[in-house]
Amino acid sequence: MTATAAIRGAAGSAAWADALLLSFAQGGYVQAHPGILQPAEPFLDLSGEDIRKSLYLTTDASGEELCLRPDLTIPVARDYLASGRAGQPAGFSYLGPVFRYRGGQPSEFLQAGIESFGRQDRAAADAEMLALALEATAAFGLKDVDIRTGDVALFTALIDALNLYPVWRRRLIKDFNRKISLAEDIERLTLSTAPGRNEYEGVLAALAGSDRKAALALVTDLMSIAGTTNVGGRTVAEIADRFLEQSTLKGGALPRDALAIIKRFLAIAGDPDESVAQLRALASDAKLDLAAAIDQLESRVGFMAARGIDTKLTRFSTSFGRGLDYYTGFEFELHAKGNAKGNTRGNGVEPLVAGGRYDGLMKQLGSPTPIPAVGFSVWIEALTQLGKPVSQGSAA
Repeated sequence: MTATAAIRGAAGSAAWADALLLSFAQGGYVQAHPGILQPAEPFLDLSGEDIRKSLYLTTDASGEELCLRPDLTIPVARDYLASGRAGQPAGFSYLGPVFRYRGGQPSEFLQAGIESFGRQDRAAADAEMLALALEATAAFGLKDVDIRTGDVALFTALIDALNLYPVWRRRLIKDFNRKISLAEDIERLTLSTAPGRNEYEGVLAALAGSDRKAALALVTDLMSIAGTTNVGGRTVAEIADRFLEQSTLKGGALPRDALAIIKRFLAIAGDPDESVAQLRALASDAKLDLAAAIDQLESRVGFMAARGIDTKLTRFSTSFGRGLDYYTGFEFELHAKGNAKGNTRGNGVEPLVAGGRYDGLMKQLGSPTPIPAVGFSVWIEALTQLGKPVSQGSAA
């Protein structure tokens, strides 16, 4: 059965669809209907070439690579940027099929969700997303769920305050977004800087401490002068980028005191209010300016409480992340009770609802100026398996 047929055919499906869309509409979110066929480039640029094997691709007469939409966030964002409202506050909801290869699971499946663009009151908008996500699970009769939250902006602020070499900053933030266990990876990277000198050590250390763009240009030029075009299918630019990243390891750029601070930071988890207190203590002890990021977290927790969310039942973790590069701040997942083990990511269990803040996405999609953005997606399959749809009247 296709995802579209699933909306119409399953018993009681109209009830959950109506209840879900009604809860979004009552929040002021207009239903969007982006095209199923989308340019492939934005998905490849934002998620990397690794996503290519999951896409259903084609090429038009002009040679442009197209794909069936693998999710709805980017299509909704592109339509918003093409409209006359780009830059202004606007909210959209959606419910429709997406297409992605998933091994033994159906490649066409339903996705619902919300995207909020242009709101400057970030903490309030974040809290609203979590509240609406909880309403989405309630539309399926699931009112008691595990709430996991994090904030990549805190980690970014920490790395900036530690004043590490630029390439280390890039490496660590990339690791935070993608690694299953950041703490283990940091330890491995630190051990890689063990004593051992070579004739290139001075050059490598200088590269590690330089501006990434300038260093990358230097390495690329040197390789071009040497006549290198590609090695093992990788371009000169790709090889130079990898070399520059490795130079941080050889240069021994991650100090032990920075490692201790990062480890202490990543160990903070539990009650959001207690986490705020621990973060302020860490900033004070390490003499780091993290006030703006911590204030944003504290403000968000306050707005969550104002929306009736019991923050004592909300688990916050500084090491929590969703494994996607484009998140820039608040991140969250809702899980069925007992399915969200641990306080980080990577447990292999798909959430019921997940989302967060992605303020950098609009510029990556072509906006001349940054536009705040936050949203979430609903895993319809998981909810329909676990929940019992409520009536439209009940959802209201």
